[in-house]
Amino acid sequence: MLMRTDPFRELDRLSQQVFGTTNRPTAVPMDAWRQGEEFVVQFDLPGIDPEAVDLDIERNVLTVRADRRRQSGEGVEWIASERPSGTFTRQLFLGDTLDTERIDASYADGVLTLRIPISEHAKSRKISISGGGRPAHKVISS
Repeated sequence: MLMRTDPFRELDRLSQQVFGTTNRPTAVPMDAWRQGEEFVVQFDLPGIDPEAVDLDIERNVLTVRADRRRQSGEGVEWIASERPSGTFTRQLFLGDTLDTERIDASYADGVLTLRIPISEHAKSRKISISGGGRPAHKVISS
């Protein structure tokens, strides 16, 4: 039997291993930055119902889990299926300087935005030093 080699099929197989498939979705893309006295994290979750997103924090580990189900049922005949479906998960390790009790989460236009304030004990504060004839101030940063 003669077999024909298809270089594009091999490229497709390799890209599925690297970038994921519908059976094994890729990780959730995110951006994170500090803005003033809070950290902002955004996750791309296009086409996912906000009710299908679950946020959980345990021991300063934030877990984002989202579920996208494929349309199925009687009379559905798929012509093409390129969008990944299934459960998407991403974990972030949050430092002790963040206030995990006051995280604000919002979802708009397929983007989940988390605003995590810096905890009060981690902010810079002035401590006065007495003695030596005149008061002085020293800034202590945590």
